[in-house]
Amino acid sequence: MPQDLKVRTRNFALRVIRLYDALPKNGSAQVIGKQVLRSGTGVGANCREALRARSKLEYAAKMNIGLMELEETLYWLELLEAAQIVPHAKLADLDSEVRELTAIFVTLVKQARAAARKTEPHQGVGAGSDF
Repeated sequence: MPQDLKVRTRNFALRVIRLYDALPKNGSAQVIGKQVLRSGTGVGANCREALRARSKLEYAAKMNIGLMELEETLYWLELLEAAQIVPHAKLADLDSEVRELTAIFVTLVKQARAAARKTEPHQGVGAGSDF
């Protein structure tokens, strides 16, 4: 994992925190805001967990969870815009960062899975059997 990805996902989480803090204090904005806060900060947490993975497959799994968090974050950002809680112009940079991080995570997951196929034995049912 590129070292700058740790910094980038941390900065992304901080941007999501600032977005949440700037949301109106009404019901729907706060409900959606808490969701985007949870998923947006979860991206970096899963990225960090991947650093401690015991195998390439575990690394890929943790990064894939981060990828799922990115997709969920994008959904909540789209809802904030569609519900006219936050204008598109204020979300455009964050939206762009979600898409760029998604591309990076997809690449890292694919690379880890490919490396795992080359180096780690199959762990499925029947592994090592003669049939």
